[in-house]
Amino acid sequence: MIALQGGKVVGTIAIKWSTQSSNSASKKRQKSPSWQSIHRFGRWNLFKIRIGLSLFDYKPQEGECYIADVVVHPDYRGQGVGKLLLRWAEQFMQQEPGVDRLSLYVSGKNLRARKLYEQLGFNVRSHENSLVWHWLFNEKEWSYMWRSLK
Repeated sequence: MIALQGGKVVGTIAIKWSTQSSNSASKKRQKSPSWQSIHRFGRWNLFKIRIGLSLFDYKPQEGECYIADVVVHPDYRGQGVGKLLLRWAEQFMQQEPGVDRLSLYVSGKNLRARKLYEQLGFNVRSHENSLVWHWLFNEKEWSYMWRSLK
């Protein structure tokens, strides 16, 4: 999902989920955004995110919707874009039978995002350390958070 304001991309969110019926060919898929619409986030940042997501391709458990990433353009942070994207994911997934929770990983350094997630009802379930994530994102500690949709 892409958040637009005045025709400009101000944020994105990527989700994936697993239900008993997810193994069928009925998976929902959205068209990927064009490079021109997302280049403002910076090629190096997008490259690192893509590498990180491919190396750490988290597989959601049954009933889980995993938020693979949330990105808000720096000029639009603190204006509710992230909250709007997360609420969209929640509403979208509440319509998906068999999905009962949202989950995500957050960097230990990203206190602002963690505070937002906690305000929206997410709780820390575990902490993990990774040297590869440290190299890619200059962050070794990550927290796995989730919240119930019920």
